[in-house]
Amino acid sequence: MNNKTGSWLIALGFCLITALPYSHAQSDEAYLKQARELHSRIVTLDSHLDAPSNLMKAGWDIGQRHNYNDDLSQLDFPRMREGGLSGGFFAVFTPQGPRNPEGYAQSRNYAIQVAVAIRTMVASHNSECALALTSDDAEKIAASGKRIVYMSIENGYSLGKDLTLVKTFYDLGVRILGPVHFLNNDLGDSASDIKGAEWHGLSPEGKQLIAECNRLGIVLDASHASDDVFHQMLELSKTPIILTHTSSRAVYNHPRNITDQMMKELADHGGVIQVNSYGTYLASLPQSPERNKALAQLYSKMSGRLDMNPVQRAQLAKQVVEIEKKYPAAMTTFDVFAKHLLHIVKVVGIDHAGIGLDLDGGGGVIGLEDATSYYKISALLLKEGYSEEDLKKFWSGNTLRVLKAAEDYAAGLKKETEAKHG
Repeated sequence: MNNKTGSWLIALGFCLITALPYSHAQSDEAYLKQARELHSRIVTLDSHLDAPSNLMKAGWDIGQRHNYNDDLSQLDFPRMREGGLSGGFFAVFTPQGPRNPEGYAQSRNYAIQVAVAIRTMVASHNSECALALTSDDAEKIAASGKRIVYMSIENGYSLGKDLTLVKTFYDLGVRILGPVHFLNNDLGDSASDIKGAEWHGLSPEGKQLIAECNRLGIVLDASHASDDVFHQMLELSKTPIILTHTSSRAVYNHPRNITDQMMKELADHGGVIQVNSYGTYLASLPQSPERNKALAQLYSKMSGRLDMNPVQRAQLAKQVVEIEKKYPAAMTTFDVFAKHLLHIVKVVGIDHAGIGLDLDGGGGVIGLEDATSYYKISALLLKEGYSEEDLKKFWSGNTLRVLKAAEDYAAGLKKETEAKHG
């Protein structure tokens, strides 16, 4: 081989190497470094954070760095900074109790307490975070260096049958609302109630809820909803809906997940699915009878859990930690979570996907145990060849687009009403 031929082959080889996708030209460590840098300049939101459950405990401060092994908490402001999370939707969650006036009143009162606790958190940490009420607020708050605090409702049981409360929670700051949780309620059917369908979708009140949320500019969340509720929400809502913490039924067949066809319908209506990390929705996991028995005995002693004061809640949390340490729950892995995420992005595209890990509400996998690891998700997507512009959409652009659509529809409706009565 002469020098000319050798030089030509070397040049050709170099061209082939540099022509390979960038995703194959780096080490995993390089992707992690790139992801950390990326998170320092884009807005990253998690659409479902259950950290408010910790705000209800005496002595627990979200401004302090905590450790999962000490108190089972997964998110606080220091860990959000470490993991590159700009903010998210802090959930007003209430477990379901009796469907009677007493149960509704207790749930309503507790939900208002949680909403006030979120507002109090923002006021007492105003150098660290700020409350977001519109889609435009996220960029402004992020630019100031503060964490972004949106509010959502998980489980419309707290509304009972009184839909005037939707406005009450909107005024407190709620911008996303999911009507159901583990069980059917007076708004509609759950995906996981062992009794099966009660309403075969939304109840009459549930259908009215759709219109009221549209009127106010609240995004509807079909997480935990039955397939019938999902389809009826798509049909009735005048604005796109969201799944704030849901994964793929094709990857793991669980009723809490949704099918590829449902995802495509969601995308066709402009909606977004946010991938969660709740282990039992991602894969089949072994159960510990000893752990389940110990937790059941502990919870059975607590009639009227929503009436506990902050000190009692802290004491309960301490007992739960002791049980979890003695009988740790099985966890799935980051690789399993990644299968759900990559499948969902493949099915609906980067314009209709995001993240809702369900931290402090049962979420977390090995390798993504708490808020310090959000950047690992970006490293995964960068390795798959997604760009910075793609990740901007994935981390916040898609969610904020859906929120903006809800705001615009509500504003237009208000103008129409004012014109008719003007």
